[in-house]
Amino acid sequence: MTASSKITIRDFQSMKDDGEKITMISAYTFPIAKIIDKIGIDSILVGDSLGMTILGYENTLEVTIEDAIRHSQAVSRGVNRALIIGDMPFLSYGIKDKETVRNAGRLIQEGKCEAVKLEGGRERIEEIKEIKAIGIPVLGHIGLTPTYVNEFGGFKVQGKSVDAEKRLIEDAKMLEDAGAFAIVIESVPWKLGKIISQSISIPTIGIGAGQFCDGQVLVIDDIIGLTTSIKPKFVKQYADVTEVISKAVKDYKTEVKELRYPSDQYRYDD
Repeated sequence: MTASSKITIRDFQSMKDDGEKITMISAYTFPIAKIIDKIGIDSILVGDSLGMTILGYENTLEVTIEDAIRHSQAVSRGVNRALIIGDMPFLSYGIKDKETVRNAGRLIQEGKCEAVKLEGGRERIEEIKEIKAIGIPVLGHIGLTPTYVNEFGGFKVQGKSVDAEKRLIEDAKMLEDAGAFAIVIESVPWKLGKIISQSISIPTIGIGAGQFCDGQVLVIDDIIGLTTSIKPKFVKQYADVTEVISKAVKDYKTEVKELRYPSDQYRYDD
């Protein structure tokens, strides 16, 4: 695999086998995807978190399959190398297997994704098998699964009890057996993230699950400081783009009010 070669699910497995960490970022727009891809991030997840980061919803539950497809299309236009994974939003799965397969197919056919992600463990097994049966790779997701936010009573760390830990380990193994090519593990104690990662042969992608997962994923808005509401403990902010944007807009406002913009440099002459 070279720095410019297209990433596939087989590369994910090779990276786990070779001990190379997998990098993934959740992103939703063409310009951001283009930047991420040029840097060489291994995968872009078009997450249902777009409901909160882009659309201003309280949680992810209002995101529709049409939202997911539209943003996946935008991301795909900016990507040459990264594996594009489309997150299946609430009610695009979990009703009927045929409907789940149809929606997964739309993310591939219309959204130009190369794999799909859906949340849940043992309750998703049959759907994953059906999706895989038509040739669509599936990324699993256990731990804190945001579409279950009302059942969990909020965005809370999962797997803290002995029974919950045992269930998550079992779920990971069941997802592997069902054919998932990798599993996202979200918001669990780091020791549990390590146990799960060592218990299965497919890659694990951690988000608040510790350093022993086979890869990591963060939301681009968290990375660059655009998130203004929920800031989980696991998020590391690498830049403050909010401050940069605020200064630029403030300077623009001031120059317009003081008649300094547009100056001669920015006008058309006869």
